Amino acid sequence: MLEAVLWDFGGVILSSPFEAFNHFEVAHGLPVDFLRAVNATNPHTNAWAQLERSDINAAEFDAAFAADSQALGHEVRGAQVLALLAGEVRPEMVAALDAVKAAGYKTACLTNNVIASEGHGPAMASVEAQDRARLIAQIMGRFDAVIESSKVGVRKPEPRFYEIACQTLGVAPDSCVFLDDLGINLKPAAAMGMRTIKVVSVRQALTELSEIIDLQF
Repeated sequence: MLEAVLWDFGGVILSSPFEAFNHFEVAHGLPVDFLRAVNATNPHTNAWAQLERSDINAAEFDAAFAADSQALGHEVRGAQVLALLAGEVRPEMVAALDAVKAAGYKTACLTNNVIASEGHGPAMASVEAQDRARLIAQIMGRFDAVIESSKVGVRKPEPRFYEIACQTLGVAPDSCVFLDDLGINLKPAAAMGMRTIKVVSVRQALTELSEIIDLQF
């Protein structure tokens, strides 16, 4: 009996930051998918993993990512990477989230994220940035629970992250469907008994979700 639908944020509700990564790589003469390769090397202990668990701050990440990337042949500052993370909201996914909630399913957002740094950038955010922040807050407010790596101290794909999500919602793993754009994040969820959907495109993901929970999107 399915009770809950769990959603990744970046790459599912928002467009993938990997598109911005690729544009950056082209502009700076880096190999294609170089930034993803840095993030995938020593994935539990690298700069990215430490930042998402709040083991280091943004300033420390700037230097740590530079060291990680330099070890692979090209130095990129962590601050440059953080500037690439903003994605565009996918209205179809937000509508699907609303439909899932209306049908009585519990919902949670499972996101690897970082604590926003202070003291960088203009004192007054642009109107566009403020509007975006409000929109993101409104979307986050739709979920019954939001599990953030920067707050719970563990991150996907660590099994404890998924255990926290299930405990927060009061559901068993085998009563959940989980959508994420990274296969590495889906494997432990599937091993726990969750139904999983790798989000390649919005239409593909919603088609698979409709087949699992018998809703039309």
